[in-house]
Amino acid sequence: MGAHRLRCSASPACLLLAFLLAMAMPGLTAGLTRRYTFNVTMATVTRLCKTKSIPTVNGQFPGPKLTVREGDRLVVTVHNNINNNVTFHWHGVQQRRSAWADGPAYITQCPMRPGQSYVYRFTIVGQRGTLWWHAHFSWLRATLYGPIVILPPRGVAYPFPKPYREVPLMLGEWFNADPEAVIKQALQTGGGPNVSDAYTFNGFPGPTYNCSANNTFKLKVKPGRTYMLRLINAALNDELFFAVANHTLTVVQADASYVKPFAANTLVISPGQTMDVLLTAATNPSSLAFAIAVSPYTNTVGTFDNTTAQAVLEYAPQRAAALRNLPAPPLPRYNDTGAVTNFSSNFRSLASPHYPARVPLNVDRHFFFAVGLGADPCQSPVNGTCQAPNNTRFAASINNVSFVMPKTSLLQAHYQRRHSGVLAANFPSAPVRKFNYTGTPPNNTFVTHGTRVVPLAFNTTVEVVLQDTSIQGAESHPLHLHGYDFHVVGTGFGNYDAANDTAKYNLVDPVQRNTISVPTAGWVAIRFVANNPGVWIMHCHFDVHLSWGLSMAWLVNDGPLPNQKLPPPPSDIPKCS
Repeated sequence: MGAHRLRCSASPACLLLAFLLAMAMPGLTAGLTRRYTFNVTMATVTRLCKTKSIPTVNGQFPGPKLTVREGDRLVVTVHNNINNNVTFHWHGVQQRRSAWADGPAYITQCPMRPGQSYVYRFTIVGQRGTLWWHAHFSWLRATLYGPIVILPPRGVAYPFPKPYREVPLMLGEWFNADPEAVIKQALQTGGGPNVSDAYTFNGFPGPTYNCSANNTFKLKVKPGRTYMLRLINAALNDELFFAVANHTLTVVQADASYVKPFAANTLVISPGQTMDVLLTAATNPSSLAFAIAVSPYTNTVGTFDNTTAQAVLEYAPQRAAALRNLPAPPLPRYNDTGAVTNFSSNFRSLASPHYPARVPLNVDRHFFFAVGLGADPCQSPVNGTCQAPNNTRFAASINNVSFVMPKTSLLQAHYQRRHSGVLAANFPSAPVRKFNYTGTPPNNTFVTHGTRVVPLAFNTTVEVVLQDTSIQGAESHPLHLHGYDFHVVGTGFGNYDAANDTAKYNLVDPVQRNTISVPTAGWVAIRFVANNPGVWIMHCHFDVHLSWGLSMAWLVNDGPLPNQKLPPPPSDIPKCS
């Protein structure tokens, strides 16, 4: 990895160039260009007494950490050396006028086929904290993921005491089977996929699983020191409770945005979300080591991985045999929605003079999205069986539209103004058929299918109410918006009631995120300003729901000024044909 500083003489031409760059990237401070190379290769890994070959970046699992400062430019050269197509997404990076680097397959690019390469180029603008990168093709992100650490500009301090050490901690899922075979089988049968075999800390399952005591992540600490854990939920299909025995955690950031610090004994983190938390090691610990634990939160009516994984907070070295008997934190029951609600209600933006909460107060366009599962009928031609309830096939939708992945890049079609046969700019702003969303499901739960998007004029202020439904069972859905952060202005249980719920919105210091869980049998309201041209997918970060079609896309048109327009595609962008 190399870094190069942007240099400029005092000549009028160079100063004009610097001014134009600053206008094109508001909030950009002149930073470094940081270069990384991703060689996507297969590597042999042993977990749970099973040895298998998995896709990796540079032979590492998890993949390499990318470290940047706010204002830096990243150049990541990817070489695909495996037998699968692949793309990479820089989760949470807003990609200001760099939509071609966002990464979701068939949305902003066609995938890299085996043997192909692509260079992702983008700048970190107005963000600091923890984000992450992962594959965005099928279920390859099961092992293709890694952290992005965004430091403040040099000379800018954290708005909290500087920790002694910072540690990325990626929470994942391990499958003994090939995850690609798991989702292929599920799509063939029409039923739910087989669940994972373990949860992991930085790739290690830990002592609660078979023959895994020697595959345990250990965080070595010194008494009295404060550590910042950069938590990332990289699990495919599970929200997770997280706790450290006998230690209180202080949350200071969420999705690379500062929050008002608050203390918690147990955290909840959804797939796609990041959270920076401070942990102060005890001056006189009651034990030489403590368990760090995760377990699932879910209300699904289907099967799930109901296991607990452990890592170790270590004041002094421990033998593998002793790891099973460490003090462990009490974690909530798997379906404890109350614990989730109590924790989530603490999040507020820092809203300080240096980090103000720029909450949109006036809304140009309102949307109401019913989010949940559904079904496809078992009828000819069906390429498979029908193992969902009532002899159907599982599906998922927003406003009863199950997203159909196109055969070419939506962004390319948009840039070339060739929508015909690729996309329809008519995604419904509300459900066509209204019903009691959290009550008894309607008799007909079949979904429609299409590649439908919402077109937005540049600078449109958007409010979206995301409403969970009880179809196939009410459950939370972590919705991730590409290309933007949003403010979470309201949330509640039951059916959203505009007449009463809008008055309860927090428009002063709502948390700013890129991924938010729609509560089980509830709703959440978000706002954002569509000031970044491109095509941006919004989808459930449970990969099984994404595979079933729980996504849609926003098509944000160019603005009138040169720095408000989508640039041309890079010359090396992969082609679909």
